[in-house]
Amino acid sequence: MKNIDLKSFVPVGASAALLGRLFAVLTVLLVLNVIPSWAKSDSCGNATLKGDYGFAISGFQTNSDGTTSPVKGVGITHFDGAGNLTQRDFVVDAGVPNRADGDPQTGFHFSTDETGTYTVNADCTGSAEIDFNVPVPSGSTGVIKLMLVVTNGGRAIHTVVAEITPPGATRPILNTTSSDGWKIEPELDQD
Repeated sequence: MKNIDLKSFVPVGASAALLGRLFAVLTVLLVLNVIPSWAKSDSCGNATLKGDYGFAISGFQTNSDGTTSPVKGVGITHFDGAGNLTQRDFVVDAGVPNRADGDPQTGFHFSTDETGTYTVNADCTGSAEIDFNVPVPSGSTGVIKLMLVVTNGGRAIHTVVAEITPPGATRPILNTTSSDGWKIEPELDQD
């Protein structure tokens, strides 16, 4: 491999001041090329999430007896682009579908009527609150509070449950559930 002598690229008789200016110009050009791509990453807002997203849900939940059980599920969330959402999901806790998701005798189904709000910050982080809207005689109707990150230009969402209060509960329970979602886009017509 041939060694390159960097002195061959410097004009004969070039002063240190000239080399300093050349270095400064190259640095400015490099910075001007980097800034636009950096600025583009801070371009999120509520409108970044608009449409339907399919989610895979996974984690663990602490039970009333102190043991933990695995949580698995799938869901579809519709974001309206203005900070409101609706969701339907099917979640299994310790191998048993949630009460709202049916049972072998009556049949399984996706729970519906979940509504909520979301906020996406300029740096593509945010939060959401999903209300289960389950009628109960006392306690909460159920709520999930999420922290989220939007990636891939709004085509992917990654969430972690910050707090969950099941329907009928008077306080939140420990839960380490997270989810990853991808935008559901219709296939383009191919004529």
